[in-house]
Amino acid sequence: MTRIGIITGSTRDVRVNLQVAEWVKDFADNKDIDAEFEIVDIKESGLGRFNEAIPPLMTNKEYATEEQRAWSRKIDSFDGFIFVTPEYNKNFPSSLKDHLDYLGSEWHHKAAGIVSYGSTLGIAASLALRTTLSNLKVATVEPQGAFSLFNDFENMATFAPMEVHKPRFGEMIDDVVAWSNALKSVRKEKSLV
Repeated sequence: MTRIGIITGSTRDVRVNLQVAEWVKDFADNKDIDAEFEIVDIKESGLGRFNEAIPPLMTNKEYATEEQRAWSRKIDSFDGFIFVTPEYNKNFPSSLKDHLDYLGSEWHHKAAGIVSYGSTLGIAASLALRTTLSNLKVATVEPQGAFSLFNDFENMATFAPMEVHKPRFGEMIDDVVAWSNALKSVRKEKSLV
């Protein structure tokens, strides 16, 4: 079965990120699609700021700490991802960037969807995240979720998305699963080299 990790993008104590991720998981679980979805909360990873002496691609997955090794195993277990990111100063959070940087080949040749939110729908954050993911050889699908802090949250604190988002989310999830399945053959081919 295709496994999709729904990765949170914020570690702040006061965050709505987990609410959005839980909504995405519930929406995905209720689709008639052959995939398993799991929330991966970066706040629970035990990893801090990226500060490793050796770039991850040069370590052959022989990481220095158990937290990094656990993170590697977790990300390796997925065929694709849905990233849920807020927008901070027209970018995605540094905590998410650190979690991406901690690994190398674990991300390669997998698909991803992006769900963003902010005062301007998190569009700048999603564009920046797409650039970073492309460098990690992650193929991002075009349909994306974008929520407004003003229209999709009550008092900018409680997630209450408008119904209009559901068709677009359905497309995104279908594409993430389809691309994740297709990229399995690429990963298999690369492992034989």
